Amino acid sequence: MAPSPLASTILFHLGPVAITRPVVTTWAILAVLILVSWLVTRRLKLHPDRRQTVLELIVTGIMAQIDQVIRKNPRPFLPLLGTLFIFLVAANLSGILPGVEAPTGKLETPAALALIVFVAVHYFGVRARGFLGYLASFAKPKLIMLPLNIVSEVTRTFSLMVRLFGNVMSGEFVIALVVALAGLFVPIPLMALEILVGLVQAYIFTVLATVFIGAAVDTAGLSEGSWMSS
Repeated sequence: MAPSPLASTILFHLGPVAITRPVVTTWAILAVLILVSWLVTRRLKLHPDRRQTVLELIVTGIMAQIDQVIRKNPRPFLPLLGTLFIFLVAANLSGILPGVEAPTGKLETPAALALIVFVAVHYFGVRARGFLGYLASFAKPKLIMLPLNIVSEVTRTFSLMVRLFGNVMSGEFVIALVVALAGLFVPIPLMALEILVGLVQAYIFTVLATVFIGAAVDTAGLSEGSWMSS
């Protein structure tokens, strides 16, 4: 019987905790991203060189996208959303490396990322509106909407997880199937398409996370106005 696409290979155990291949791959991706981040930011200059210029373009591009969605100062949200986007790009594209399975193609990684977004949405909402004010927002426009708004918080998080998992997993599955049937070099165009899909899915996931956070902090007065005009 073929293994389930939902199953993950267990590599070893840390006490009672099973450490799977996607977890180890995630650790490796994080280690590489931390190292690269340290290398590109350790010698920042007032007059940037080419490396720093590329870095600044990436950061300002992410900040501009956050500003377009939330319409507030993007700096409080940049560490989370910027890190989320960069990690997703690296994780989604890691599957094109020989012998590497994209961790986002296994259910636990998208579930963990969706849970992070879920917690962040309520954190920013409470910080912006206050605990009671944020709770009151679930009863708008009428109290009868309270159960539906609570269910919506859960279902949209579940949808965020399933969308990322389904798209990355299906792309890897199709490429593996074509390799098995047609040989190694035939799926190269599909791999190029998979790169595009990986980038698009990283963008969509991050934008949806931004929209959810923006809805949580709406009308809260977190440095109102566009940062671009300041």
